[in-house]
Amino acid sequence: MMIEKTIILKDFTSLKNFFEIAADEPYDIELTLGKKTVNAKNVDDVFSLDLTKPLLMTAHCESCGELLKRIRNLLYEDK
Repeated sequence: MMIEKTIILKDFTSLKNFFEIAADEPYDIELTLGKKTVNAKNVDDVFSLDLTKPLLMTAHCESCGELLKRIRNLLYEDK
């Protein structure tokens, strides 16, 4: 199973929280911006993206309910 959610990493705290969440999960998580997709668990890869923009997070998980609860504060809502 796979889920896709748009997230925003607007400050250092949200970025730190995201890395902690991603590191805890045993499955692959990617972030995509435009045509560039990176490993969300790799700090250098993530910093290669423009973090001022919303990012598409793709998680390859069997049961994603816990992940969705943990990232709810990072979800991007287009206003």
